[in-house]
Amino acid sequence: MNVRRLIPTTAVAGAVVLGLTALSACSTSDAADGGNGDKLKVTASFYPMQFLAEKIGGEHVTVTSLTKPGVEPHDLELTPRQIGSISESDYVLYLKGIQPAVDDAIKQSGVKNTVDAATLTTLENHGAEVSGHDHGHEEEAHEDEHGHEGEEAHEEHSEGDGHNHGEEGGADPHIWLDPVKYAEVAKGVGKSLEKADPDHAADYKKNTEALVGELNKLNTAYETGLKNTATKTFITTHSAFGYLAERYGLTQQGIAGIDPEAEPTPARIQELHTVAEKEKATTVFFETLASDRTAKTLAKDTGLKTDVLDPLEGITKKSKGADYIEVMESNLAALQKALGAK
Repeated sequence: MNVRRLIPTTAVAGAVVLGLTALSACSTSDAADGGNGDKLKVTASFYPMQFLAEKIGGEHVTVTSLTKPGVEPHDLELTPRQIGSISESDYVLYLKGIQPAVDDAIKQSGVKNTVDAATLTTLENHGAEVSGHDHGHEEEAHEDEHGHEGEEAHEEHSEGDGHNHGEEGGADPHIWLDPVKYAEVAKGVGKSLEKADPDHAADYKKNTEALVGELNKLNTAYETGLKNTATKTFITTHSAFGYLAERYGLTQQGIAGIDPEAEPTPARIQELHTVAEKEKATTVFFETLASDRTAKTLAKDTGLKTDVLDPLEGITKKSKGADYIEVMESNLAALQKALGAK
């Protein structure tokens, strides 16, 4: 699929008429595209994985995301062409437990270099409030660069994930919303790309260091910006911010669970009324890719404001920023405003 994306429309039309000559059209397109055939063909499951692959891979990779902008990743169904494109990849980067269809397709694909980002850091269960940190995971980005060993070793993290990952015992997969955990994943991805494509190892190393530097800066901005606030509690429609809340000493109150499509119970709505009053919460956050109906109803009932807190599962024209770093900076500004940062 990633090769097809590079073929001009006319070439695609010609390929349909000429049947099997599509293959020669692909190779011609590669040549015209500056030898794209020499680049590592990377398939990323959704935006947070795509961002890492592009930033670390740089000019040596061509990256295809299985999740188009504006599509809710949890709901992704793959086309036969997408399933085929996974098998043709040199390297696949995904996050097990977010997209069951992708997990299944990767398992069947037989691709040697598959990397599950969940094996590059430690997942936690945010069904209940979690405290305490564990920062020593860089070493754990070890032999699982080729993914298969890591996949088996970390099987326990992903049991009961997918649409049920908000249930008791299910690990929260939203690790990219914590810049520290995301940096751990970036380091693991960098090492795995060095192994998959040793000729360009020095560039992958350099690009990884640059990205980790950016993520460290982002972490410092969050630490400083959220240190002194009037309240520590924020309400959100999608409980995607457990890692972020834990990292910066905040409390996330989700209207529904980790699954953005789950409907809240009347009892939960009543509970949130009480929480908002007690904790002096000012804002109900909704996200760019899901409906804001529940947030607006709750806000109206409680006299709270609404605003966007983006779980960064995809970038669209509505996103408050062009990439991960910019949207995370917008999220920080939104949190500072809602929490009354001093």
